[in-house]
Order: sequence, then C-alpha cells, then structure tokens
Amino acid sequence: MRRVATGFAVAVVSAGLVTGCGDKAGGADDCTVRQPAQLGIASGNTSGVFYTLGKALAEQLASATDGKVRATVAETVGSPQNIQQLVAGAYQVAFSQSDTAADAALGREEFAGKREPVRALSRLYLSYMHVIVRADAHIDTMSDLKGKRVSTGSVNSGIEMVAQRMLRAAGLNPDSDINAQHLDLGKTVEAMKDGGVDAMFFVGGLPTPGVTDLFDSLHDKVRLIDVTDVLPALRTVSTVYEGGAIPANVYGQAADVRAVVVPNVLLVREDMDTGLACAITKTLFDRKNQLEQVNSSAKGILRGTAPDTDPVVLHRGAKRALG
Repeated sequence: MRRVATGFAVAVVSAGLVTGCGDKAGGADDCTVRQPAQLGIASGNTSGVFYTLGKALAEQLASATDGKVRATVAETVGSPQNIQQLVAGAYQVAFSQSDTAADAALGREEFAGKREPVRALSRLYLSYMHVIVRADAHIDTMSDLKGKRVSTGSVNSGIEMVAQRMLRAAGLNPDSDINAQHLDLGKTVEAMKDGGVDAMFFVGGLPTPGVTDLFDSLHDKVRLIDVTDVLPALRTVSTVYEGGAIPANVYGQAADVRAVVVPNVLLVREDMDTGLACAITKTLFDRKNQLEQVNSSAKGILRGTAPDTDPVVLHRGAKRALG
C-alpha cells in the first residue's frame, strides 16, 4: 500500500457506531441514523473541489442530522490514496474520480489482482482535464509538450495517473519525453507563475480555486489547450472518459476550450451501515443548494444520474435514499 500523506488525523468509526443504525428493512426514505457517528472524509488538495465540497458536505451532514453524524475532512493526494485508505478503514467516505474507482472495483491497474470492497453513494459532478500552458512556451498541442517542463501532479495522485495516460495517448513517453515535475496544485500554480514549469496537468471540477488564482494572476500569460484529440485512445483504456468543454467564462478565457472529462463518485465501503449510507446520500441531495453556494460544480450532482456509477456497485443505502 502506498505511503499515506502526512498531516491528517485518522478518523475511525467504532464497531458500535456502524451496526444497528438502519440495516433493518425500511421504506425508500428510511434514512434513520440511530446512533452517533464520527466519519473521516478523504478529499484532495486544499486548492481543489474535492476538499471544498468535502468540507461543505461535512457541515451539512452535522446540520441535517442534528449533530448525530459529524465528519472531519482530510487533505489527501487524491483518488488512489483515498480508495486505499477507505478500504483500510482510515476513512469512511471518499471522493474519487470514476476512472480510479472503476480500476478498484474491477481489480486492475494499480489495484490489479483484487477487487476492492468499495460501493458508490452517488455519481457526482464532472472533472475536467485541464492542460494549462504558459503563452511563451509555444505549446499548442499535446505533442508540443515533448521536452518541456511539465507538472503532472503529486506522485501517485489521480492527476498523475490521468496525465500519464494522456501523454501515452498522444504518443509520448511520460518518463522520458517530458521533464516531469511532481508537484501538488499549490506548488504547480506557483511554478507556473514564476516560470518554473512550462505546462501543467490538473483534473478537477469547475471552477477549481487554485486554477482560478492562476488565471487571475497571469491573465493572458497562460491558457488552456484543446486535448480532445487523445480521447479515442483514452477510451481504449477506460470508457468512463468523455468529451466536454471548459466554458470561456469559468477562467476568463476568450473562448470555450474543448476538454476530456471524467465523472466523479462518492465512495464508501460495502459494509457501511445501510441507514448511515442512506443518510449521507439523502443529505447530498437535500442540501444540494447549500453545496452549490460553496462551489458551483455541485450543480452537476443530479439525482437523475446519481445511480450511474457502473462498474462500481451502488450501496444498498444509496439505493434506499434514491428510491
């Protein structure tokens, strides 16, 4: 198992809190949490949407359950670590890109040989593959990244995984064709500002606070590039990848930029109590307006698409909440 990032407190739900809280038969809207629960939510970098929405969800859970369910949000490297630590019991809820979640559910790639016992509470909003370049670096396509200094995200992060897949899809070797810089979002933004890197990969919702800061600071000295030419090759790796566009008004660009997108999912272990899983899922939709006020990406959390988490199985508590 990969090394866990430092600086977070491990939150554990004791055995007494995860049993007898709703596993008995009930109606579709029976999301009763009968005993107090303390949850740990694995999110992402503090400059990203996972962390922002994780904090907001924690607040709404406490409010919706009159303090019976309380949660602590941890900053993490991202999806792969989140799933590993969810399975290990360090966290009880985890945000994840659906490509990583699919790998875990199917037992492939870095999870090869074992299907992890993860279940989904809901499909969330879409994350967009941002490939941002300095205007003076003369990069117009993915192929132009060859020989450039490129931030591919923290080691073992979901961003790094997607960056490597995209580079290979463009015919580049991520280990030798670029000068890879393994930086988190905060350090990447600073490196872009001072010219330490020529380009960066980031995967996240719209808008991502750290990316907003970059465009607000550098304006036309940085720009997004269209990378959808790699989509067909990416879909041979995982069919969860889709085509989309980053609207011009999100980061103050002159025009919309076509992009590769991937849905996100909210995960728990398969053995989470039904009532608790139901309550978390119900809060996600009952308090959606409050989540949207924190970050507009929450507008993409839709009840109609919530069950679309295949190949990750929907948790029985989520099925109850969604009717």
